[in-house]
Amino acid sequence: MNFVHKWSAAGGPAAEPGVSGAETAGELLLTGLVLASLGWTTLCLGGFRPETMPVTTGLDAAAVIAWLGLAAARPGGVRLHWAALATLPFLAYAAANVLWVTPVPWLGWRDWLGWAQMAALFVVVLHGIRGPRARLVLVGGLVALGVVAVAMAAYQHFADPRWLMMGRVQAPQFRDRSSGPFGIPNSLAAFLNLLLPPLLALMLQRGAGAAQRILAGYCAALLAAGLLLTVSRGAWLALGLALAAWPLLAGSTARRRWLGCLGVCALLLATATVAYRREPEVRQRLDDLVRNRGEVSRVVLWRIGWALFREHPLAGTGAGSYDVLLERHRPARFWDDPGWAHNDYLNTLSDYGLAGFLLSFGVLAGLGAREWRRRRRGGGAAPGAAGAEWRWAALRVGIVIGLVAFALQLLVDFNLKIPALAQTAAVLLALALAPAAGRADAGGPGLRLPRIFAVATALAVAIAVPATVWPIYQAEALRYAARETLDRLVERPMTPEAAARRIGEAHDRLVLAVEIDPRNAQAWADLADAGLAQARLTPADAPRLAGDAERAASRALGISHAVAEFWVRRAQAYDLEGRWRDAWADFVEALALAPHRADIWYYYAYHLSLRDLESAKAALATCLSLDPWNGPALAFQKHLGGKNH
Repeated sequence: MNFVHKWSAAGGPAAEPGVSGAETAGELLLTGLVLASLGWTTLCLGGFRPETMPVTTGLDAAAVIAWLGLAAARPGGVRLHWAALATLPFLAYAAANVLWVTPVPWLGWRDWLGWAQMAALFVVVLHGIRGPRARLVLVGGLVALGVVAVAMAAYQHFADPRWLMMGRVQAPQFRDRSSGPFGIPNSLAAFLNLLLPPLLALMLQRGAGAAQRILAGYCAALLAAGLLLTVSRGAWLALGLALAAWPLLAGSTARRRWLGCLGVCALLLATATVAYRREPEVRQRLDDLVRNRGEVSRVVLWRIGWALFREHPLAGTGAGSYDVLLERHRPARFWDDPGWAHNDYLNTLSDYGLAGFLLSFGVLAGLGAREWRRRRRGGGAAPGAAGAEWRWAALRVGIVIGLVAFALQLLVDFNLKIPALAQTAAVLLALALAPAAGRADAGGPGLRLPRIFAVATALAVAIAVPATVWPIYQAEALRYAARETLDRLVERPMTPEAAARRIGEAHDRLVLAVEIDPRNAQAWADLADAGLAQARLTPADAPRLAGDAERAASRALGISHAVAEFWVRRAQAYDLEGRWRDAWADFVEALALAPHRADIWYYYAYHLSLRDLESAKAALATCLSLDPWNGPALAFQKHLGGKNH
């Protein structure tokens, strides 16, 4: 496989000034902090749950502070390469978007924090982990994490398909697929896509020893088996396209490029054929794809994202706003609760507009193109170079191919919204560009900053993270747990005493959540919902509890008028207070925001039944036309059918 060596020879570490192969205590410290952050976040459902993120942000902040301290101790002070500086315009733009554009600022800030943590780890690894051996340790740690993830996936497949990390239970729709430490199989597939190509590069590297080939090949086989267990069609296709493009990008002649591409395609086709014939889950997923002529629900989500982008093409509808604003474009009888657009490029266009898209993905594409041109012109390490430097040259090739596969999968998934995936991709991108920081230290393109800047930035990070970032996640973790408790009461009814106890626990959590982070509008709305549930259980206290619920819902609406649920909560409180006309006005606002939400039509029907039975029946008919299997609505329809005018 000559194409592996061909590209790895373009820009190898031996030819990079300012990069030393010697390990330093600082590099080891940074490597340990980065691996600790990625390991913790990955093993905690990919960082999807908010209680994970205080530890993640603490480790990331520690890595930033350690790097700034080490950089300030150098004779030349802190030097940032232009690749690191390229992250700043988007972060500034996104912060402005949260402040002045988004209708859901509490969601916008959490989205911004995800981008900021990606940028932080990118800068730390780009400048702080520069020795070839330190980079090998970092990649080795990630591969070890991938092997652990595959072991978890195997346990799910062969022993307990319901098992998930953190004591969770896997959703029924994913129990014939493995997700490992993640909650979603596609997320595990994206993680493995990032790690497989570097291992293949080491295995196929020309001149590699038997030990290197065996170890890399064995790990690659394990990760490939894990990828098969995910049954993720989008991830398979993305990896296949990236692997097929590899010889086209790296071959020495046109003949070698096309022969290499055809060989890879033939191998992939043979693998797919065997998997289709031997694995029922694979056969079912691929048959469904053919039967449906492609995607079904994703196409709807993409159309909604495009419609939102067209509404505000320059600045977007606002950071974190997709899941809220899709309601006004939701088709009838489309019941999915997607969270994101299942296409990170389209999601960014929708939320941040063309300006944000160009400052993020546009700048990233320019960064890659510039580095590609530089390496095509450069020389590099050869098989006779030092072991770590030579292996690193091959690894860099594989990292680039893994990032290409990851980028292709972003067309059908929301991997950048999963912290573990986003940060792993940022770390690997920094490793692929790491020599750039060495050139900056040696006087290449970059910006030199005084030591006082490093000290001030480290101090700001040390203060800001516990003072402003941790409360956001702590409050959301309390809200998330309380919401789950309230939802379980609907799904699994219990005795009034037990229900009152659970509602009281949820209410107390929500009170604490809004004390910690009063900007979390969803916590205020859930607090109103908990108060309403208490009022229904204790009619004697209903007037007082309804007033409290009204005030909580009004606080939520004071933060955002864009969420239909907030209007519903206040309307329900008004009904308990006997303010029917005020409740009607709020229901009208809610239905204007979410005209195809069956649950809102159900609540509206109950509201109308207090004064206008025929209108209530009409609203209930609309609800059942949107969701014919809505159990509460069917029961209420039967109840109304027995009533006289």
